[in-house]
Order: sequence, then C-alpha cells, then structure tokens
Amino acid sequence: MTAEHDVIWEQCLTILKDNLNLQSFKTWFEPIKPIAYKNDVLTIQVPSQFFYEWLEEHYVNLISKTIKRVIGDKARLEYKIVMDSNANDNPFTVQMPTTKTGAKPISEVDAPMSMGHTLKNPFVVPGLKKIKIDSNLNPNYTFDSFVEGDCNRLARSAGFAIANKPGGTAFNPFVVYGGVGLGKSHLVQAIGNQVKVSNSNKTVLYVSSEKFTNQFIESLKKGTVNDFIHFYQLVDVLIVDDIQFFANKGKTQEIFFVIFNHLHQAGKQLIFSSDVNPRDLENIQERLLSRFKWGLAADLQKPDYETRLAIIDQKMYADGVDLPMEVKEFIAYNIKENVRDLESALISLLAQATLNKVEIDIDLAKKIVKNFVKNISKEVSIDFIQKQVCEHFDVPVDLLKDKTRKRAIVQARQLSMYFAKQFTNKSLKSIGDFFGGRDHSTVIHSNQAIENLIETDEDFRGSVDQIRKIIEMNL
Repeated sequence: MTAEHDVIWEQCLTILKDNLNLQSFKTWFEPIKPIAYKNDVLTIQVPSQFFYEWLEEHYVNLISKTIKRVIGDKARLEYKIVMDSNANDNPFTVQMPTTKTGAKPISEVDAPMSMGHTLKNPFVVPGLKKIKIDSNLNPNYTFDSFVEGDCNRLARSAGFAIANKPGGTAFNPFVVYGGVGLGKSHLVQAIGNQVKVSNSNKTVLYVSSEKFTNQFIESLKKGTVNDFIHFYQLVDVLIVDDIQFFANKGKTQEIFFVIFNHLHQAGKQLIFSSDVNPRDLENIQERLLSRFKWGLAADLQKPDYETRLAIIDQKMYADGVDLPMEVKEFIAYNIKENVRDLESALISLLAQATLNKVEIDIDLAKKIVKNFVKNISKEVSIDFIQKQVCEHFDVPVDLLKDKTRKRAIVQARQLSMYFAKQFTNKSLKSIGDFFGGRDHSTVIHSNQAIENLIETDEDFRGSVDQIRKIIEMNL
C-alpha cells in the first residue's frame, strides 16, 4: 500500500513538472524524497544544505502554491537534509526546517537558518552565491606543455577525453598514479585548465590532500563542518592531488567519502593523483578504495629516451633557447628517472650560462648533470660499434652506408643501429644520418627486426651477446 506522503508528493510533482522545464525538474525535484506527512506538514528529504538553500531561494513560491493546492491552505513543508543517502555511512546528518513556508523545526538540535546565511568558502573567495570559485590551477600546466610518449599515452588520452566531457565519460573517478616527478600534478591540472576552456560554465577546483585535510581540521575547530562539506559539493570538477596522504586520517576519509558520493551521484567529475595504484593504497577505508576503482586508473612511467629528448626540445622552445644537439642528447641520455630532474637540469644549465656569460656546450652540460646523477653514463662511438659488428660478421664497414639489399649487409647495418640506440646518446634521427642519411623510421624498424631475430634465432642471439660484451668492456 502506497504511503500517504508518497501519494501527496507524487501529486505535487505532477503540478511542478507542468510549471518547469525538464532539466530544472530533473535537477531539483527528482532527487527529493517524501518521508512523512502529519498534521498538514509534508516532510521531504533533500541531499544537501546547498540543495535546500537553492530551493528556498528559487522555487519557494512555486512549492508553496503547489502544496497548498494539493493539501490545503494550512499546508506546510519541512526539510530533512541528509548529505548522503546511506545514513549508516554518514555521521554528518542534520535536519532543518524551511524558513519561508512557515514549518516548525523537525529537530531542536539545529537552529533555523536565517535568510542571510551563506556558506563559508575555505578558500576565502567572494561571490559564493554565484559559485565563483578560484580553481587554484597553475595556468602553465596544459596539454600543450605535456609531452606525450609511450610512458604516458593512455593517461594523457583519457585525461583529454575527460577535459572535453567532464562527468560524461566512463573515467569517473580518474586516478593518475606514478612515481615522483613523472608529471601527475601537471596532467591533472592540464585537465582542469582544458575544462575551463571547453566547458567555461563548469566550476573547477584543484586542491592537495594536505590542504583539504587542514581545511577540514579548521572547520572542526570552528564548528563549520557543514559549510565545509557544502562548499565542496558546489564543484563540477574536483581535482585532489596525492590522495595517499589521506592514509590513517579516519575523519578526513569520512568527510571525503560524503563529498565523493554527492559529486559522483550528481554526475560531477572526480580526478585524483596518487603515488601508487589505488588498489595498493594502505590505511584507506575499504569503501573509499572501492570507489577509487569505479573509473579508470592510469599510470605514468619513466619517460624513454625519445620522450626525454622531446621534453627538452619543448622546454627550450618555450624559453626561446636553441641548445646544441649534442647537449640535448647528453642530458636526455643521462637523466632518466623523472621529468622533474630533467627540467631542473635545464634550468641550472641556463642559469649557469647566463650568470657566467658562457656558451652552452657539452662541457658545461657535464658539470650540471653531475649534480643530478651519481654516475654519468659513458658511451662508445657509432664508429666503434660498426667496427665490432662488421668484424664479427666479416663485412666491410663502408658498405653499411650503401643502399645494397644483401642480407649480410642489411643485418649488420640493423644490428649496428640496434647497438647505437642502446649504447649512445644519439637521437634516432642522428643514428639514421650516420648510416647514409636514413630516417628515424628505418632505425625503429631495424630495432624491431633485431629484437625478433634475438627471440627466434639462437645462433644470432649468441652473436649479439658476444658483440654486446665487447662493447660493454669499452664503456
């Protein structure tokens, strides 16, 4: 049997639907749940305080006329605010009466809200009623300045899709994870900056997990936890950096759970970064971990040589500096761990050259790189590599640059290119040029051909191992 409050509210919805556009009706009235009716008072449940305030500010007259039409002139409306539909999971549940339709409080614990009440913004940004929130994004972190490579292609592609359709893809939440200095903060903020371009009506907020925690602690001290929650519920795209630092912070996790649920259920976009895969996070509540797995987790790996070289080119182009190729190749070859060290080395290189008024050359690069790596990788020359390969296979060195298609020459040339890529700091283009002006795609094809032979031909694999040992002895 249908409860009386359900019947009454269904009648109200029929009238409201006829007086509103479909989008407004779905946004502001479909989420409402009727929970009680007694003595001409209809009690409804709304998902947040902000939701309650919006109804009171924009639809109070329509609601008042509607319930009086259905119930009678003595009709009144009361609100119950529940910030999460699962009350067992949410310790922050309040009840609040409406201030315009004349209902009495459901609970005496909370005083009625005055019409002048506003939500406190933890970022101290004015104009909250207009949802004017500073995004806290670094404008320099864009997709244009984020160099794509095999190490980050999935994460970048997914991030770009999200940026152009926030909340509208299957990647929600989107978690970017990886080691220090690999570009996690850059990528998540690039998404936020792109959202501001492609969806200028969306409210974007970037915050570190540490700042989020400190704001929550401050709200506890001041007794403004509800304001803290409602502020975050205003956001369309929430970006939280370094979620691993939520570990062992039980109350912070509880409040974050409430905010996560509200935003996700409202179709808002959630973007996080972490130093490990979400499944490997420790001391995080299981219910939060399960939600982190709802969308997509994409990792950022250490950039390969070509990507490091492209990053150097991009950074130097942005600064209007033209570095000698041998300097760029030397830096890219030796600084391998992360992008942050690569950028720091470039800054140091430019600073030293400027302050000391000297040219940027390989000697200066070597001095700078020593500050970032313990052991600078030595390299052998391509001439030496060619000589070892040709001696082993008994073919003339000068034929490696010819266009002959003789199997022995082609194989020796391909193996020389393979070792040149492994043991020198030359770019693919530079290696190709050394072998008679061939392009980088030829070098790539040669490496693939050699790798296939190593896997399938035992005798050839033995030859490769012998030549490799000779080269390594001369490093």
